[in-house]
Amino acid sequence: MKWQDVRNQYPEKWVLIEALNAESSDNRRTIKEMAVISDFTKSSDAWKEYKKIHLEDRTRELYIFHTCNEDVEVTEEKFVGIRSGRYN
Repeated sequence: MKWQDVRNQYPEKWVLIEALNAESSDNRRTIKEMAVISDFTKSSDAWKEYKKIHLEDRTRELYIFHTCNEDVEVTEEKFVGIRSGRYN
């Protein structure tokens, strides 16, 4: 789906999406195609679902957005540090 389709189908909702086709340029992640995993009225519920799915499979590119946003924009930040063994 495109973001405009998501906005039309899930008005005034928090959506947990998976990026199916995305690219990076100038520290920005552009999501070209996405799949809606779930929609929520409360952001806290969206975050609970995000954490559950992320623990099961960390390779999935998941995001939470509110559909009041006309566009989705992700700023990439490089991680500098050490992750504990539980993330392997």
